[in-house]
Amino acid sequence: MLHQFGSHEWDYAIQQPIPIIPLPQEMTLGEGHFELNKQTKWVIDPEVSDMRVLTKLFNETIQQARGFELAVDTDKNASNRIVLSVDSASKMNPEGYELKVSKEQISIHASHAAGLFYGWQTLRQLLPVEFEQSSQMDSTSWVIPCVEIKDEPRFSYRGMHLDVARHFFSVDEVKRYLDAMAMHKFNTFHWHLTEDQGWRIEIKQYPKLTEIGAFRKETLIGHANDAPEKFDGKRYGGYYTQEDIKEVVAYAKERFIEVIPEIEMPGHSQAALAAYPELACTEGPFEVATKWGIFEEVYCPTETTFTFLENVLTEVIELFPSTYIHIGGDECPKIRWKKSAFCQQLMKEQGLKNEQELQSYFIKRIEAFLNKNQKQLIGWDEILEGGLSPNATVMSWRGTKGGIEAAEQGHDVIMTPTSHCYFDYYQSDGKEEPLAIGGYTPLKKVYHFEPIPKELDKEAHKHILGAQCNLWTEYIPTIDHLFYMAYPRASALSEVLWSDPAQRDYNSFLSRLNTHLIRLQNNEINTANHIYEIKLSTNQAPNNKGVQVALHTESDAPALHMTLDGTDPNMMSNTYTYPFTVYENATLKMAPFIESKQVGDIQEVKMYIHKAAGRAIELTTPPHEKYSFGGKQALVNGILGNQNRYGDAEWLGWWGEDFEAVIDLGSVQKLKYIHLFFFNGPTQWIYLPSKIEYWLSTDGENYKLEGTITDISSTTKVAFIENLLDYEEAQYVKIKATNFGKIPEGKQGAGYDAWLFVDEIIIE
Repeated sequence: MLHQFGSHEWDYAIQQPIPIIPLPQEMTLGEGHFELNKQTKWVIDPEVSDMRVLTKLFNETIQQARGFELAVDTDKNASNRIVLSVDSASKMNPEGYELKVSKEQISIHASHAAGLFYGWQTLRQLLPVEFEQSSQMDSTSWVIPCVEIKDEPRFSYRGMHLDVARHFFSVDEVKRYLDAMAMHKFNTFHWHLTEDQGWRIEIKQYPKLTEIGAFRKETLIGHANDAPEKFDGKRYGGYYTQEDIKEVVAYAKERFIEVIPEIEMPGHSQAALAAYPELACTEGPFEVATKWGIFEEVYCPTETTFTFLENVLTEVIELFPSTYIHIGGDECPKIRWKKSAFCQQLMKEQGLKNEQELQSYFIKRIEAFLNKNQKQLIGWDEILEGGLSPNATVMSWRGTKGGIEAAEQGHDVIMTPTSHCYFDYYQSDGKEEPLAIGGYTPLKKVYHFEPIPKELDKEAHKHILGAQCNLWTEYIPTIDHLFYMAYPRASALSEVLWSDPAQRDYNSFLSRLNTHLIRLQNNEINTANHIYEIKLSTNQAPNNKGVQVALHTESDAPALHMTLDGTDPNMMSNTYTYPFTVYENATLKMAPFIESKQVGDIQEVKMYIHKAAGRAIELTTPPHEKYSFGGKQALVNGILGNQNRYGDAEWLGWWGEDFEAVIDLGSVQKLKYIHLFFFNGPTQWIYLPSKIEYWLSTDGENYKLEGTITDISSTTKVAFIENLLDYEEAQYVKIKATNFGKIPEGKQGAGYDAWLFVDEIIIE
């Protein structure tokens, strides 16, 4: 399910703070406003060729939204005007601008056309959001608050990535993606064009790359970790002609976005090998991959392969005027090279110690070819293995370590760690979230990303060019889903990359985002609205009866309305103001509202109030920090964790460690049973315990073993384990669950410690 965001009206002339994202470097609010209407004119310098191109582009935005265009004039004394001016001799940052709004006129001044373009993006955000909502506003004039802005970006590289190989996006959809990037002042589009699952770019010398490599016979249904695997049985694919590529590159250039193509090598190449099996180390035949993951078939480093790749890159270079060509270089299995007599002989001839150095040899040959053709190589941080190519730029994705190492060696770096920049990861633990690859990267975490690692010497800071977000599309099949995963996380990243870190403030960002989300929706960008998602936390009730519940959202804009009887909340339902106690079984439903309009989904939580619910609980070993969001009370709060995945706050996780908890029921009571819930996900390294023990005590010191379970198995993702107590008396209940131990051979994660995930402990 993809959430949709509702709209509401604001008074932009007086709203504080002014809702601009990314936050400008300097901004001073004046008094009054400028009135934009159909008589407003663009005033340009006719000798600056870019000006007419820019005003044409700006007018397209106005025409699309409002149905008219502003006239273009060269008379600097004209009234009711927006003046664009460029001083190429200025020492201003090439992407910087000065924007001044007075009651009489608007001026945007820059040293380059790029600055004018970014000044216009800021001006757009000073206009009411309704300005961009076609046919929804009768007014013929719009007020813009008087303000003075001096602005420039912090980083020169501000990127967004798109994988079109796992799922294909049309030229028009790519253009929409670029438009959203431009609104946020991103300047680099990393276009991932080839993969195991599809080759998406026409290469005229090798027609089978698109005839065969651009289509797979079917696609995996569900998650790659699901067993058994299921497929849809439908042929899938598509590719861009060279004319399509030129069209996208030109469209991006108009928006001051450089397009960097990625042609994967030596791994992630199965689609190419399906078309030309002679490029592999084994005979084949191969097929375009139909599921996700890493595959053993890779390019063999023969002269035939290098000739092929150089010919491919020659056509790519002709299509892309970018400084960089991205060659991937990540996740390349070496098993085919290890078993290849040719590869082993090549290693001896070249004096290479291992297959990692063979990959370095491969990358260096490609870099030499690119450098000869006035292009720079960029690759994922695996290109560090075996020795980095002389002039290569590293894209650090496996954390920041690779970026630090490369920068210290004097290489330029783009930071894109999975921890903060992988937007194919979940952004919420809500039950309605669409399927994702895994992980958890909420908006707040993105906003607090710092691209320059604190471990890096100041001298090396200059090598951190910037950062980008990555959108891998295994689980993102449509443009609406793509936007949902990208925004507003990309909005947060844009501020990280553009704005002064000393001026950034998450609460200010959230306040501005309230408006910005509406603007995005008015531009048909489907956004996630998790800043309005209601988070529930629980604690012991003050009187040790029932469970105390607190509600909050990241944004303080909405009012939270709720019911406890299972009916849908509305504006007449109870308004949450402070923590409340639930004393008996209830179905809590809640929804956020702004100005009488619901701005988020109705969320439902079923609460089961049992004897342990809300009681004191102590843990011998705390859960792992990655899976401890709900705290120890999550185990006795009457709420069951997500039945389909383990990433929500209800599940607590232990990695390689045993679980032991003691619950104080408050008084000696007769007990009938204990129910335990464990997550069962071996493909995610999560295993059921090998043994469970139940101990009872009336005084908290002397415990009696009441039960041991060793035959523990389940065919469902959540294992329900029951232990009957036959009305034994106790005040204290101790539960021990022994971790599975090491993951066995033949299983994912073999040799590593298993995870143990525990949720509700129900005692009756």
